Amino acid sequence: MSTPSIAFIGGGNMAGSLLAGLLADGCPPASIRVAEPNEARRQELTARFGVRCCANNRQAVGEAATLILCVKPQLAPQVCREIGSLVSELGPLVISIMAGVTEAAIQTWLGAPVPVVRTMPNTPALVQTGAIGMHASPEVTEEGRNQAETILRATGLIRWVDDEAQIDAVTAISGSGPAYFFLLMEALEQAGIDLGLDAETARLLTIQTALGAARMAVESDSPPARLREQVTSPGGTTERALAVFEEAGLRALVGRAALAARDRAAEISRTLLEQS
Repeated sequence: MSTPSIAFIGGGNMAGSLLAGLLADGCPPASIRVAEPNEARRQELTARFGVRCCANNRQAVGEAATLILCVKPQLAPQVCREIGSLVSELGPLVISIMAGVTEAAIQTWLGAPVPVVRTMPNTPALVQTGAIGMHASPEVTEEGRNQAETILRATGLIRWVDDEAQIDAVTAISGSGPAYFFLLMEALEQAGIDLGLDAETARLLTIQTALGAARMAVESDSPPARLREQVTSPGGTTERALAVFEEAGLRALVGRAALAARDRAAEISRTLLEQS
């Protein structure tokens, strides 16, 4: 293959996760090129994946059929304008994993209404257990949707949303969601220590309990509410603990937290547009 079929702009952790998934699915390393400014990271990606890396964004774009934007959101205007003339000429499918950057903004900075798939992955994608929300601009064909899904599904669960604004809701639930669970795990671990368990025992019990609960939820046809009921014996310890959560308004608190995250995601999008 004389030119790469997939080009990555940015070679950070999420790009590495996507590369691992693509190669595991049989994509040949020679069909991939990565633009990454850090020389040490370029050497690492080449050694690990066998892909071609360069420091120049325009060189990486080449004549790629698919372009994956993996840079920090604040760099998006500069990077898109730098490669805009090439992208406008070639019209590749553009996949963005940049949080808070709208499809319209990407098209404006690139200088053409190219097909854009906006995605919102989360950090568990780094271990192929991500939850990824996706939205396609009107220019994306069915073939383009399939291509984007093929690339992203190697890192976890894929869900398409009909309205781009719903990506902000995805950000609030799955994008930021891992931190919510880590906070609960942190608190549960500390509670175990306060109750007299040694730190290592509290940590391992917490982690394994979280893993087991998630696996039960994945493998069961029952909703979380039903699974909770099955664990909660009348008059038992779990019922007593859950009563404390209910009295403290946990459900309302989670709803407020998600709303705050959703609103912040929309605010970031507006700020990026204003600053560009």
